[in-house]
Amino acid sequence: MTEKKKMLSGRLYNAAEAELCKERAEAKDKTFRYNQLHPNDQENRNALLKELFGKTGKHLWVEAPFQCDYGKYITVGENFYANHNCVMLDGGGITIGDNVLLAPNVGIYTAGHPLDVERRNAGLEYALPIVIGNNVWIGAGVSVLPGVTIGDNTVIGAGSVVTKDLPANVLAAGNPCRVLREITEEDKKKFA
Repeated sequence: MTEKKKMLSGRLYNAAEAELCKERAEAKDKTFRYNQLHPNDQENRNALLKELFGKTGKHLWVEAPFQCDYGKYITVGENFYANHNCVMLDGGGITIGDNVLLAPNVGIYTAGHPLDVERRNAGLEYALPIVIGNNVWIGAGVSVLPGVTIGDNTVIGAGSVVTKDLPANVLAAGNPCRVLREITEEDKKKFA
């Protein structure tokens, strides 16, 4: 089994393998070019994102700077917005639904390292998929860790570290992130 296949299946793999290094270098080239584009050059910005990402909706906006490992393992739905300093380590695959908002400094990390020192020092790592549902808002400085699924309509408070799955229709926050309460009809009345 190739190192790439191991990575995509959630097994330990060697990230220094030539094919994976080549794919990351290609993504670094694209993100460098993306981050150098003028902020008002939306046509070329979107074209480069569509080339970088595995799949996108028609409408997306990603503020520079943006960084990712591979890009091709990121899929985003319609009306995707990522604010400044977004980092996506996408070796395990990142799937993002429609109408998702990411505040500044959000990190979505599918990659991790073994706890035991021998395998970690041997350069092995793992990557587990992250799935973010529709209509999710992730606050500033949030870290989403490997293997997490976030349900539709959920809001995650700033500074949270999401280590476990979150259900739909909740407000969650903290380190580690936990459900604070359900989002209710009363929330529609605020700021009305």
